Amino acid sequence: MNIVLGVTAGIAAYKTPQLVRLLTKKGYNVRVILTENAKEFVTPLTLSTVSKNPVLTSFSSPEGDWHSHVELALWADVMLIAPATANTIAKMAHGVCDNLLLATYFSAKAPVFIAPAMDLDMYAHPTVTENLAKLASYGNHIIPATYGELASGLVGQGRMAEPEDIVLFLQNTLSKNLPFKGKKILITAGPTYEAIDPVRFIGNFSSGKMGIALANEAVRQGAEVHLILGPSTEKNIHSQIHLHRVVSAQQMYEAAVTEFPSCDIAILAAAVADYTPETVAPEKIKKKGGNLSLTLVPTVDILASLGKIKTTQTLIGFALETENEVANAQTKLEKKNLDGIVLNSLRDPGAGFGTDTNKITFITKNEQKAFPLQHKSTVAFNILKECLNI
Repeated sequence: MNIVLGVTAGIAAYKTPQLVRLLTKKGYNVRVILTENAKEFVTPLTLSTVSKNPVLTSFSSPEGDWHSHVELALWADVMLIAPATANTIAKMAHGVCDNLLLATYFSAKAPVFIAPAMDLDMYAHPTVTENLAKLASYGNHIIPATYGELASGLVGQGRMAEPEDIVLFLQNTLSKNLPFKGKKILITAGPTYEAIDPVRFIGNFSSGKMGIALANEAVRQGAEVHLILGPSTEKNIHSQIHLHRVVSAQQMYEAAVTEFPSCDIAILAAAVADYTPETVAPEKIKKKGGNLSLTLVPTVDILASLGKIKTTQTLIGFALETENEVANAQTKLEKKNLDGIVLNSLRDPGAGFGTDTNKITFITKNEQKAFPLQHKSTVAFNILKECLNI
């Protein structure tokens, strides 16, 4: 799980290295955003050392690197702001966006957790109470401040929750609210390579990015995910995914048929070769001049095969079209006994193979819903949301 930790300018910031350490020990990948004034309480060097990631403090670094709040927000599975000062809480509640942390917060689609920390009179002030209630009403999770000795020397409510308790709060809350908790999701992704001889193959330009984005998002939403991945160089694969690497269409078919009976949802995003050589040469075919003829035979239709054995599963296909897009996708939906199909067109700029973006239309028997061009992580979020509605 990817966590963006926002650290604001409160004395409780001294606890954040321990918080980061606990999160990383749980296997979470943590990126820290410090507000400018927070550097007075904890150093970027300390937090970068324990998180093993560069600490961000502004939109650009002294080296000239640009830090995109949109990219950070899309990367995050969870955003945690600890400590959250009265000042930052007020800005969040009223739409003030004047630093990288706040810009990331306002762009976040992931669950947001807020751990207030301030003196007892500030914490009890009606304005702070109202701002926290407003943030909670927006769906943010408030980690209540605790009772104890404060930096002022007073004793009362206002201490930031201890790092161990924050981690426990995160885990307990996320496990309750994940929409696919207890579900098994099968996803296929990438191309297939159909061997001609030991060094050559028939394939396509699929990178696997869309299917991997779906698998990563499904894990974030609590699913047990089995990803059947054809040849792909993509590295951003969540550690909790059960990864099945295959090469050919036949191998992908065999893996899919094995996993499908025990899954709840299957999303077949792979670009499977339609044809494969009838015979594979045992040795490299030498160039002798003249034409080379190959006899190709159809590969097994994985999607149609699963449609025939489907019982209670939700089965989603993909259709990459270049003409008569909607009509072709609807035909595929009906012919292969699908519950939904994701249509994208090579005619849409930014929606082809290998891109980080996609533009889709989600089609069921009763509805079509078109989405604008979006980053594939956002597309994955929307596809899974549509799966819940089937």
